[in-house]
Amino acid sequence: MKIFRITGTFKMGPHWQNFTKEAIATNEKAAVERLYSDIGGKHRLKRTEIKIGKVKAISPDEVTDLVLNQMIEHKMVDL
Repeated sequence: MKIFRITGTFKMGPHWQNFTKEAIATNEKAAVERLYSDIGGKHRLKRTEIKIGKVKAISPDEVTDLVLNQMIEHKMVDL
């Protein structure tokens, strides 16, 4: 498994909101699918209302998400 940082925008009412999300996945495609699921479910958005800007694999030292940091520290994830 790898850690990916995904940046982009999603539609929030009449405006577009920037986002940065980190996800654990086997590859970029799986990370993007997880993002669509998370943001789409939370904000009730369709995939066409979410624009992916950049997907980048990052090292465990670069993780800023607190939950992912805890998972990595407690070795709950095989990286």
